[in-house]
Amino acid sequence: MAEDQPEVAVTGATGALGGTVARLLAEAGIPQRLLARHTAKLPYLPGTPVYAASYSDREHAARALNGVRTLFMVSAHESLYRRRDHRTFVDAAVEAGVRHIVYTSFMGAAPDAVFTLARDHWDTEEYIKSKDLDYTFLRDCLYQDVLPSFVGRDGVLRGPAGTGRLAAVARADVARAAARILTEPDGHLGKVYTLTGPQALTFEEISAILTRVTGSQVTYYDETVNEALESRSLSGVAQWQIEAWVSTYTAVAAGRMAEVSPDVERLTGAPPQGLEDYLMQR
Repeated sequence: MAEDQPEVAVTGATGALGGTVARLLAEAGIPQRLLARHTAKLPYLPGTPVYAASYSDREHAARALNGVRTLFMVSAHESLYRRRDHRTFVDAAVEAGVRHIVYTSFMGAAPDAVFTLARDHWDTEEYIKSKDLDYTFLRDCLYQDVLPSFVGRDGVLRGPAGTGRLAAVARADVARAAARILTEPDGHLGKVYTLTGPQALTFEEISAILTRVTGSQVTYYDETVNEALESRSLSGVAQWQIEAWVSTYTAVAAGRMAEVSPDVERLTGAPPQGLEDYLMQR
């Protein structure tokens, strides 16, 4: 590997998570390269090389990763092909000689996870392990950032979550944790971290916080599963995606997102943001 080639590569830097990680690494003076399908959308970081690559194109991805030691792999957008594309990209990383993948997974990733999309993350974790790569998995809870978008135009937050609790995490805290790992990656080999906020809230409590912060009344309606499937069918999206959306709530009802983990503070030295603090700072 040429001396002027950074050993760390960051994917997803056109998005909020990868972009924040890239900026934090630049501020810390960590040499990196950025990979994206559309390089024109990448943040401008002086002296940082950029490469066009996609998860589904093994040949181009392998060339973009040549010489990289540690790869920050942000999970692809949900799709029917996500497992296949992740595997293709991991194969490209192996071909390029990558030795360590830091992957953004999901809390409770398992082959039978209630939240159906967490099954994709488990598949990717297992595939990375099967390639005899060093790994670090960041199992993120649901992002606080998306919760306001769950509220309907009528001010109602609907879903079959019952009285289950959600330890949602701010995306910025995930980025801080990831950047700290990438600064000294050898200290995190083989580790699995669960990244959550500082408290687990019911959707009634989340609605009350949204009401206080926005000044607009937000209420929670505990749908049945059938009501949830029917209400989301009006969106016109595919059935698998509707079921995935609904399973977000049923996973909360089943207690799968209630764990409050200390890992954000252990990694960064600072506690994670609570939902109200996050919303106040938006």
